[in-house]
Amino acid sequence: MVKAVRYYSKLGNTKTIAEAIAEGAGVEAVSIADEPQLKTYVDVLYLGGAPYANIMAPELKRYAEDLSKEQVGKVVLFTTSNWSRRTVLALKKILKEKGIPVDNDYFYAHMLNIKGRVAAAQEFGKKTQ
Repeated sequence: MVKAVRYYSKLGNTKTIAEAIAEGAGVEAVSIADEPQLKTYVDVLYLGGAPYANIMAPELKRYAEDLSKEQVGKVVLFTTSNWSRRTVLALKKILKEKGIPVDNDYFYAHMLNIKGRVAAAQEFGKKTQ
């Protein structure tokens, strides 16, 4: 099974969680700023970001909009924020409208407890198939 972790992070919180999920999944976390499109098909794509001023980052939105169902088997979402899971809901809507399966499970880490959620993020990366 081929897995990939892609994320968008301005402050580093989402990067920390993405790297922990990637460690659990046995892959490398890659910023969508460094790789704006998937290069090969993946069975499971972990995709995450955070809302900024309660709005999804345009870069992350564009990435989701450019993703095709021919590139990915399913997407597993994750987010970091102060209180909102809005990014997960918005991404889920975009992806499902494109016919891309989205796992019902997602990972959330409060921005004030990123370090406290690293171990849980690693476990999340291990369990998702």
